[in-house]
Amino acid sequence: MPLYEYYCPVCDQRFELLRPMVRASEPAPCPAGHPDAERVISVFSAFAKSADGDVSSVASSGCATCSTGDCGSCPSG
Repeated sequence: MPLYEYYCPVCDQRFELLRPMVRASEPAPCPAGHPDAERVISVFSAFAKSADGDVSSVASSGCATCSTGDCGSCPSG
């Protein structure tokens, strides 16, 4: 079963929940018991380690026009 992330507006907390894919978009109860937490987009980072031990990000820049990978320098960022 996939792991999904939800947000409870009553608790103002995010939490993760294992659920079948067919129930992913349904509201879920938070750990405190509030019934209507909504699914949110999860963010993550992915890194790779080369044979010589260097670690680098495998994700692309968040902005197609950024050459630095720092979207603070983007006109849209």
